[in-house]
Amino acid sequence: MSRELLSGWGRTAPTAADVERPGTPEEILGLLAAANGRGVASRGLGRAYGDAAQNAGGRVLLTERLDALVSFEAGHVTAEAGLSLDRLMRFLVPNGWFVPVTPGTRFVTLGGAFAADIHGKNHHRDGAFSRHVEWIELATPDGRLRRLTPRDPLFHASAGGMGLTGVITKLELTLIAIESAAMTVTTERAADLDTLLARLAANDDAHRYSVAWIDCLKRGGQMGRGVLMWGDHATEGDRAFDPPTRLKVRFTAPPGVLNGLTTRAFNELYYRRAPRHPHTGPESITQFFHPLDAVLDWNRIYGPQGFVQYQSVVPLDREDVVRAMVERLSATGTSSFLAVLKRFGASCGGHLSFPAPGWTLALDIPAGIHGLHETLDELDRLVVEAGGRVYLAKDARTTPELIERMYPRLPEWRAIQREADPNRVMRSDLDRRLGLTR
Repeated sequence: MSRELLSGWGRTAPTAADVERPGTPEEILGLLAAANGRGVASRGLGRAYGDAAQNAGGRVLLTERLDALVSFEAGHVTAEAGLSLDRLMRFLVPNGWFVPVTPGTRFVTLGGAFAADIHGKNHHRDGAFSRHVEWIELATPDGRLRRLTPRDPLFHASAGGMGLTGVITKLELTLIAIESAAMTVTTERAADLDTLLARLAANDDAHRYSVAWIDCLKRGGQMGRGVLMWGDHATEGDRAFDPPTRLKVRFTAPPGVLNGLTTRAFNELYYRRAPRHPHTGPESITQFFHPLDAVLDWNRIYGPQGFVQYQSVVPLDREDVVRAMVERLSATGTSSFLAVLKRFGASCGGHLSFPAPGWTLALDIPAGIHGLHETLDELDRLVVEAGGRVYLAKDARTTPELIERMYPRLPEWRAIQREADPNRVMRSDLDRRLGLTR
């Protein structure tokens, strides 16, 4: 055990905890039984942006030693929860298989992917991560290792439950068959937000993967201009997969490097390099899904104050809310270095799963921007009034009152969570801030 200062990927609110690195499920059960009054949190690779994998004054269990690939059969893989998508994909892709859902980074664990019920560019077609999980093994504070399937309420409480129902130790995942390590990607510009939304709605169903980048600093007739990308797995090409690391950020950038001026310059370059007319061509898996993974520790670019990722979803018929959010960002000059828009499909079964049918906008914003809290409070108001919500795996600032309105199944989740953890052993900074397990 060691005392360590931990933070989320946004690096905004570090706290100290006693860190353990158990190597077996039995060790995890023993550590849960020995928890102090501050409880236990589980942590994978620390890619939750906010405080979900921190536990101030308590214990944090790192799952890095639980990383075995247990079995592989055509279409299915069983692995321990600490195995990363990066290592899994290095094995799967050369064998003609792909993970059913991947977020914008490969550096997340399978357990973290289930606990956050991650989504990707294919949610409109394939849903969230939990939809493709056959079963999980969950270590609960009552000393049991439970094997849970989608028929069990605790399975759905754990999907998106942010690690508060127990520690996931193992799972079985259904895979996607692929013929090549290449992607076929269609890219085009959209001159304004209305055009971008219309093009996504018209073309998404024809492709497995879909995403749009938005320039949140443009105003007037160019407000919300962006670049649209649709992708499918290529049917030709080899299956070699060895993603390169091109750069490592070895120090924290000085304050203010990512400001309105630098972001405007980046936005202009990114928009201009996109083709004026639709263009279809090959890209690698890394280029399409995980471009930032080529830069290790890229979160340091945001400086010592870190950054906030704000991701929300609003219903499909509330395009007006997406428009109002972009208007607010552009009017205040809130510089989001990355602004990504996607269209979600049907919801999954998780009580606290984030995805719901609608438009989801994700923003990376330097934490030191003047007036940021007021701007995000206004975005919260727009989201809540539209019947939307924010993503708990990204959140670092939302209030308990808003979470109650954003997640209407929260009371049902609490009842299941209390049954699995009556003594409130599973805790985290996110839990305390939002009162999730009260």
